[in-house]
Amino acid sequence: MRLRFPMLIAAAVVVAVALVAAGCGSGDKKGAAGDGGAKSQVLKMAWGAEPPSLDPGLATDTTSSNVLLNIMDPLVRLGDDLQPVAALAESWDVDGKVVTFHLRDDGRWTNGDPVTAQDFEYSWKRTLDPKLAADYAYQLYGIVGAEAYNNAKPAQAAKLRDKVAVKALDDRTLRVTLTSAQPWFVQQMAHHSFLAVHKPTVEKHGTKWTEPRNIVTNGAFKLAGWKHDASITLVKNADWRNADDVALDRVEGRIIVDGTTRVQAFEAGEVDALDGGGLPPADMARLKQMPEYEKYPALGTYYYGFNLKNIPDVNQRRAMAFAIDRQSIIDNVAQADQIPATGMVPQGMPGFDVIKQDFLPTSADLDKAKEFMAKAEDPKRKITLFHNDAPGHKEVAVAVQAMWKDIGIDVTIKAQEWAQYLEVLGPPPSDAVYVYRLGWIGDYVDPMNFLELWTSKSGNNNTRFASPAYDRLIAQARDTADDHDRYELYRQAEAMLTGPQGEMPISPIYWYTYTNLERESVKDTFNINLLDQFDLSKVVIKEV
Repeated sequence: MRLRFPMLIAAAVVVAVALVAAGCGSGDKKGAAGDGGAKSQVLKMAWGAEPPSLDPGLATDTTSSNVLLNIMDPLVRLGDDLQPVAALAESWDVDGKVVTFHLRDDGRWTNGDPVTAQDFEYSWKRTLDPKLAADYAYQLYGIVGAEAYNNAKPAQAAKLRDKVAVKALDDRTLRVTLTSAQPWFVQQMAHHSFLAVHKPTVEKHGTKWTEPRNIVTNGAFKLAGWKHDASITLVKNADWRNADDVALDRVEGRIIVDGTTRVQAFEAGEVDALDGGGLPPADMARLKQMPEYEKYPALGTYYYGFNLKNIPDVNQRRAMAFAIDRQSIIDNVAQADQIPATGMVPQGMPGFDVIKQDFLPTSADLDKAKEFMAKAEDPKRKITLFHNDAPGHKEVAVAVQAMWKDIGIDVTIKAQEWAQYLEVLGPPPSDAVYVYRLGWIGDYVDPMNFLELWTSKSGNNNTRFASPAYDRLIAQARDTADDHDRYELYRQAEAMLTGPQGEMPISPIYWYTYTNLERESVKDTFNINLLDQFDLSKVVIKEV
């Protein structure tokens, strides 16, 4: 999903098996809750952004997702090995292309209504409704009829909605028919776009249904307060199905965007934990020495995207990609032990050794960059680089600005607040955008999630890159159950993006690591997994 933060993610992982086995945290320091909890179970934490949306159908970023996954109950959650474990679904059956979920009988909305299979059928079809214009609707395209309905003309929408193959057979049984046998599908249910919403609440309050006075949820915590751009307060849901296992009574979250201010709040004792992002690069050397510092492996890619309307010549895009010194950015700017990224699919992803491309250099190759620039027709010498205003992005932009000056490009840097930034990026992006920065954290552990972003109709493709051949490859990969054969298709898709003959709509910079500050009273139980998710129902504040 779109990552709100900068420098934090990319990781000391070498192969897929080792990475998945690593689970969450940094090894043996993370333990079970156990006894010894403090009398006050109030967690004070810093959120790094105002969530653009707490509507599961509209949220696209990690901040919104983490709030949602703590106030809503998914069908499955991800275990330490990122395999699906039962949550609101107590079990499921997979029979080829048909997946059937069996819901628990004790799921309850906060107004007392039971959570039913009909809630999920309604919610998924709502996300696909063309009127909602959900950027993440494509997440459901693996379901028969989903893509056709999402792209339906108004006159055909109702008929195509009925053909979407998600069906509540009864209150507790949800049957889904897929376009192909998709090994990742059950795991994908842990993503926020597959959460259920409460239909009467959505229909009564419209766009205001997520406000604290209106919202009805079904998770371990309730949204008790949301002062926009200031704070988010969660309280324990005493009626949740596993409430007896939840230690925290309250989570008092301050929204603190500036990295230096986040660190100051932590060091002043005003917050117990940050949310996995936004440590200022200038302070990294000092923060790494603190006992409260924590680093996690991740599956994510930090990249620059090109607006192909404004930089149409592929040779200029290749030149700009070759001029970036990825290792220097990691060593001198990010400083969180990231790995130089030479493709969109991150190291550690299953199939990486098959998929990876070796075209892009880890350090700048100015001679090659200048060769490409000399081939470009009408190269754009004055460009605008956009980034959001979270910590670290400016520093990376300034470094890249200097690198691109070496190949004759003058860069104007513009920073924007997150929600405004997403509007400017589109898709399609504003004509003011030549280059933009984003990060992508995997929604599930399969390269599909990183490569399907660049299909023509993806709500996360902000580059204007549109290739029917690429779209066909991704569609073919989705229909290919055999891992080896699917990885070969992924290799071809990655080559079309970042290989020697690729269109280079993006320039990957590094593969992430998550860095965080966590008070020792919560460090044993506050965990961030490879997909940037944390479960506050597992946190226990202990006496120290």
